[in-house]
Amino acid sequence: MALTRSSGAGTLPEGGVRLTRPVPALLAAALLLALTAAGCGTLVVGVPPAPVSSPPAEPPSEPPPPILVPEEEEPLPVFIPKRIPDPVVIDPILDSPWARSPVMEASVQRWIESMQEREASYYRTSLARMGRYREMVEEEIRRGDLPASLLYLPIVESWYNPRAYSRAGASGLWQFMPLTARGMGLRVDSFVDERRDPFLSTPKALAYLSQLNDQFGSWFLALAAYNAGPGRVDRILRRRGQSSPGHDGLFLEILSDLPRETRDFVPRLLAAARIAMDPVAYGFEDVLPQEPFRFEEVEIPDAISLDVMARAAAVDQGELEELNPQLLRGLTPFGAATRMRVPEGAGEQFAEAIRSIPPEERVSFLEHTVAQGQTLTHIARFYGVSLGDLQAANPAIQPRRMQIGQRVVVPRSPSAAARARQAGASDLPGAGGLTVYSVRPGDTLSGIAARHRVVLGDLLRWNGLSRDSIIRPGDEVRIHLPER
Repeated sequence: MALTRSSGAGTLPEGGVRLTRPVPALLAAALLLALTAAGCGTLVVGVPPAPVSSPPAEPPSEPPPPILVPEEEEPLPVFIPKRIPDPVVIDPILDSPWARSPVMEASVQRWIESMQEREASYYRTSLARMGRYREMVEEEIRRGDLPASLLYLPIVESWYNPRAYSRAGASGLWQFMPLTARGMGLRVDSFVDERRDPFLSTPKALAYLSQLNDQFGSWFLALAAYNAGPGRVDRILRRRGQSSPGHDGLFLEILSDLPRETRDFVPRLLAAARIAMDPVAYGFEDVLPQEPFRFEEVEIPDAISLDVMARAAAVDQGELEELNPQLLRGLTPFGAATRMRVPEGAGEQFAEAIRSIPPEERVSFLEHTVAQGQTLTHIARFYGVSLGDLQAANPAIQPRRMQIGQRVVVPRSPSAAARARQAGASDLPGAGGLTVYSVRPGDTLSGIAARHRVVLGDLLRWNGLSRDSIIRPGDEVRIHLPER
C-alpha cells in the first residue's frame, strides 16, 4: 500500500489522514514494522489501539516435582588381578656369566658324566646323606646371605661324610685343614677334632668362604682359594699383574697356573649342583634322603667313655657316635666340661645316668703309646689285662708289625676298690685288724705291702688283684694288719 500526503480538499475517510507528500523511507519502514507487530489489523495513525482484556492472573503454584527416569547402571569393570611374578633369585656362582663359557661348560659336562657313571655310587650316597644336614646348612647360608649353591659344596669336598679325611690332612664335611680350622676357632687335637662336627664346622666354613669372596671379589676365585689356599691364588694373580678385587673371568685366565685339583674344583661344584637340583633328570630317581638329626645337648663334667654312657642311659652306642663324630677316642676330654649331643628326648635321662656313675668307673679304657721294644704281651702284662682282651680291643693291629708311637687301646681292669667290693668278707682272714688304705701318687702294690708289713700275695688276695693289676691315686686297698 502506497502512502501519499495531499494538499487539496477532499473527503477524508473516517479516522483517516490524507498525506499529500511522499513519506520518507525511514518513516515508511517504521510504520511497516508497527503494522507487522500489531498483526493483521489496520493501523490508523493517531488512534490508540483498543485495550486488550487479559484473563485474570492465577496465583503462582509450586512447580511439579521432576519425573525421575531411572538410568541404566553401567556395569563395574571386572578386576582381574595380575600375578606378581616370583622374584628371580640370582645365584652368583651358578648364574655367573663365565659359568656357561665354552671352556667351563666342557669341563662341567665331563664331570656330570663322571658323577653319573664312575662316581655314581658315591654321588648317590652323598645325596642321601645330605638329607641329614640340609636344613642346618641352608639355614646357615640364609643367615650369611650367601649363594644357595654352597649347599652342594660338601658333595665335592667329602661326599657329605663328616669323617672324611684327605691325604693332605683335610678333614670333615668341609675338608678344613688343621691350621685354617684353628684360625676359625675350631678345636683340633688328639681327643677332639671339631672339623668333623657338621654343626660346628658349617658356620665356620661358610664364614671363611665369605671372607675369601670379600678378599678376591669373585666367588670363582674364592672357591679356588678355599681349595688351594688364599696365599697361592693371591701370588698367581700378582704375578699376572692382577689385583684384588677381581671377577670370575680371572679364574679362567689363571686356570693353567692352578693345581689340577683346583682347576677342577669349580666345574665339579657346578656339575654337582646341576644334578642335585634335578636328580631324576640325571638318573638318580631312587635316592631317599636320610632323616635330619634330632638331638639334645647335655654337659659332661669330665672324661667319660661313650660305651659307659650308652649302657648307663640305655641307648645305642652307634647313635651317640654318629651324633658326636668329633670325639676321636670314644670318650670326652679329661679335666674339662664338654657339651655332647644325645638323642632327642633323652637329655634328662642322660644327665641322671651320668650322675649315677662313680667317677672311677666312667672311663672303660686307656690308650697306650707304643715305645721301642714293646709288644702286645708286654703291654698286657703292664696293665694287668689278658692278651686276648687286648687283641680284641685292637683288631686292626698286627702284633708283629707294631710301630713306635702307635696307639693301643687298653681295656681298663676294674679298680682296686671295685675288686675289693667284689671279693667279699669270706676271702678275708679272720684275725687282725682291718684298715683301708687310699692309694697315693707313686704307690705300688709291693710298696704298700712292705709299708704295712704284710705279704704281697695276701694283699692281692684280700683285694682280688693280681701282680699286674694297676692301681691309681684314690683307689682303696684293704689291708688286714697282723696280730701283735
